[in-house]
Amino acid sequence: MEQPMEYFKEYKDKKKEEIITFRAKMELMFGAFLFHLLLYCATQTSGVTIQTVPAVDSEGVIQTELEKTVSLVCQPDGGHEADEELQWLRNGFAVHLTEENRMGNSSVCVTPVLYEDNGATFTCRRRNNATATASVTLNVTYHPQLSGSEEVSVEKESMLVLPCDIWANPPVSSVSWSLNGSAVDLLAGGFSVTNDGFTSTISADKVEKSLHEGTYQCTAESPIYGSHNKTFIVTLTDKTLTIPLMPFIAGLVVVFFTVLLAVASRWNRIRKCCK
Repeated sequence: MEQPMEYFKEYKDKKKEEIITFRAKMELMFGAFLFHLLLYCATQTSGVTIQTVPAVDSEGVIQTELEKTVSLVCQPDGGHEADEELQWLRNGFAVHLTEENRMGNSSVCVTPVLYEDNGATFTCRRRNNATATASVTLNVTYHPQLSGSEEVSVEKESMLVLPCDIWANPPVSSVSWSLNGSAVDLLAGGFSVTNDGFTSTISADKVEKSLHEGTYQCTAESPIYGSHNKTFIVTLTDKTLTIPLMPFIAGLVVVFFTVLLAVASRWNRIRKCCK
């Protein structure tokens, strides 16, 4: 009977150790969970919230357009800390606020929205706790500023350069050039087209009336704003005769002094004859 009793005792002790180990693991896991839960709650209760018009998306970006208005209102989480002083930053630089616009709730209004506001990040934070922050970023969309027509005069055998402003957000998907209603024949007219994402430029050396005179149109396609274009009415004029200025002035000076010397010499002869 001693062996079964000893076996039972060993089995009991082993199970007891396993239970103690299991409880220790559970306490450790629960303690870690509780710690992170408390940390999360502390972050939430000590943070700030930004309410926006228009609404902000899940990535913290506000979609807006040129000349529109964006309203931002910041308040401490919980909404009961009326004496909490808040600060606003734009791209890391402090935004000037009136005294009454710093306590409890603080608002910033961006109006009208400009090109420079695209990509700007506005951050609100507690003055006494710089880690409690919230941020939003503006994405300002706009179409290429193309419209109307422009008259261009170019002398024969000189260079033709027509720039077309295609700067837009989002960037234009395509740019095309036409001459008198048809696509420009780059090879036949000796044209070259460049595009740096901001300006599309068509140019030609030593223009000829039969090849280069006419109505040009630059057309840019925007993914969200559609087609925009600008017209250039190009007229070729006869080549003017240009006289170099400096040699011309030098010639006049020489002629002037020659005439002056001749008059002086003639005057001396007249004086001698009268004596």
